[in-house]
Amino acid sequence: MKILVTGGAGYIGSHTCIELLKENYDVVVLDNFSNSCEESLNRVQKITGKNLFFYKLDLLEGPSLHQVFEDHKIDAVIHFAGLKAVGESTTIPLKYYQNNLTGTLNLLSVMEKFNVKNLVFSSSATVYGDPATLPIKEEFPLSVTNPYGRTKLMIEEILKDLYQSDKEWNIALLRYFNPVGAHESGEIGEDPQGLPNNLMPYISQVAVGLLPRLSVFGGDYDTPDGTGVRDYIHVTDLALGHVQTLPKLVSNPGVVIYNLGTGNGFSVLEMIKGVEKASGKQISYEITDRRPGDIAACFADASKAKKELGWEATKSLEDMCNDTWNWQKKNPMGYRNHPKKD
Repeated sequence: MKILVTGGAGYIGSHTCIELLKENYDVVVLDNFSNSCEESLNRVQKITGKNLFFYKLDLLEGPSLHQVFEDHKIDAVIHFAGLKAVGESTTIPLKYYQNNLTGTLNLLSVMEKFNVKNLVFSSSATVYGDPATLPIKEEFPLSVTNPYGRTKLMIEEILKDLYQSDKEWNIALLRYFNPVGAHESGEIGEDPQGLPNNLMPYISQVAVGLLPRLSVFGGDYDTPDGTGVRDYIHVTDLALGHVQTLPKLVSNPGVVIYNLGTGNGFSVLEMIKGVEKASGKQISYEITDRRPGDIAACFADASKAKKELGWEATKSLEDMCNDTWNWQKKNPMGYRNHPKKD
């Protein structure tokens, strides 16, 4: 099977490409490098010893997207491409709606034209809003607390409408929680451009000396230590979840929804302590005001994915912290200090 991966040079996309190539899928990647770089794909090929096809392309460029489908007989699409920072989305919501919604609509239109109707969509636990109870199940009510989450929820609704109009579509909505960690080789990992929006790269950049201290947004939540609690999942476990979803699409399930998480919640302070242990360094931090759009706690019930896909997260918090530090230690400036080699 030939799989098109949009946003395939990004953090989750690059790890998913590794797992796809290991399972002998043919992989075609689209990415515009807005929050990624080509070096990640060079390393994916180095790690696997296999080649992939790559197009530098923005999903807002409709005509160029047609060419990809003309060049390759695509069997299924894994759709990661999109802007993804919760905090940023509250300050530039129009950019998030323009990019995430229009890009997805362009992709779906071209898929429909070329009769490619198998799709795995990168959704998010943010579609559950501030849940009344925990752990979160797939059938919980949906609501959002920020524009980023709203784009994910709106795309989910678009995809459900698309299926209702044409039952030949097979669509998996993967709602995942908080990806962290890096490939065990330390060759690829999370490489934010500019100030990190996510917790773990910020902690590890403090540990490696790139940033002076971490701001912990809120110390007065109704949680054991007052800081926000999240379901952190190792990015390799998450990548495997996408690979294990592809056979499900072949069985013509219509629209299926799965949480991908560990089922455990860890606080910000617990994550800091984990990286301190992995790195042997003290992490300087300060408690600041809560961040708009954030909630106190969020963790998954992922039993449905285990039952129907045979998937479950296997890596521990220690694995997440050790692999994060291994990547950061080997690549203190991310991919930027490793120019493309012949």
